[in-house]
Amino acid sequence: MENYTQTSTDFILLGLFPLTRIGLFFFIVIIIIFLMALFGNLSMILLIFLDTHLHTPMYFLLSQLSLIDLNYISTIVPKMASDYLSGNKSISFIGCGVQSFFFLTLAGAEALLLISMAYDRYMAICFPLHYPIRMSKKVCVLMITGSWIMDLVNSCAHTLYDFHIPYCRSRTINHFFCDVPTMLTLACMDTWVYEYTVFVSTILFLVFPFIGTACSYGRVLFTICHMRSTEGKKKAYSTCSSHLTVVTLYFGPFVYTYLRPRPFRSPTEDKVLAVFYTILTPVLNPIIYSLRNKEVMGALRRVIQRFCSVNM
Repeated sequence: MENYTQTSTDFILLGLFPLTRIGLFFFIVIIIIFLMALFGNLSMILLIFLDTHLHTPMYFLLSQLSLIDLNYISTIVPKMASDYLSGNKSISFIGCGVQSFFFLTLAGAEALLLISMAYDRYMAICFPLHYPIRMSKKVCVLMITGSWIMDLVNSCAHTLYDFHIPYCRSRTINHFFCDVPTMLTLACMDTWVYEYTVFVSTILFLVFPFIGTACSYGRVLFTICHMRSTEGKKKAYSTCSSHLTVVTLYFGPFVYTYLRPRPFRSPTEDKVLAVFYTILTPVLNPIIYSLRNKEVMGALRRVIQRFCSVNM
């Protein structure tokens, strides 16, 4: 039986699944996906760390992507699972703020990291002679650091404002996590000015990176078409198609959700779309980058052989 006991400052998360057999089935599927995401992303981080052949800018950025995804999905799913199993769907005011802060930070960091990875492939394929200089270790560290700083400032500003808004008596959030647009529907004041800032942030941290990423891969695909080497063409196309798959699955639902005006939004549709960029993308990233990448599979064999030789 569901327990909605709460204090006056608590929110209630209605969750993603109903308490039915179908809901239980999808809950189990999500838990399996969550465990796969943890294993896959942690494995990618360890593999890139242990194998020196993967100590390149591309795989350094990929390790950062895995680190973000590892924390990203862990910000959402454990609380959702706890609510479903216990029936207690309340979340404290501070807890909601912390979840919202980490969600915004990690979501923005992933968006900026994806454009950094697109730039890496653009330089590697279109300007291979300039690649060692333009994508040095120092440049990669600066790109990552800059992304984190910008996202921390953005998420701090939004979180502080969100939790200074007066909320009405009904604190029921029709979502499975503390999502900013959904929370604004509970405000006791006109939030059109703040909604405009959310729109601007979406443009800066989602739309612009998506356009930049698409343009980079467009230029890369144009260069690939003019390659003479069939093997090089296949390798470059395989890498770029993997990246484009990740980019489309992440940016598409995210941009569509956050740019729609409130009258055109549906709670059910928002939750379904959120599954793509909060749960599916973190598990697909390591699968796409490992199973379709010969270098990663080769590194995995080397690491396994190394550990087997040590144990023998």
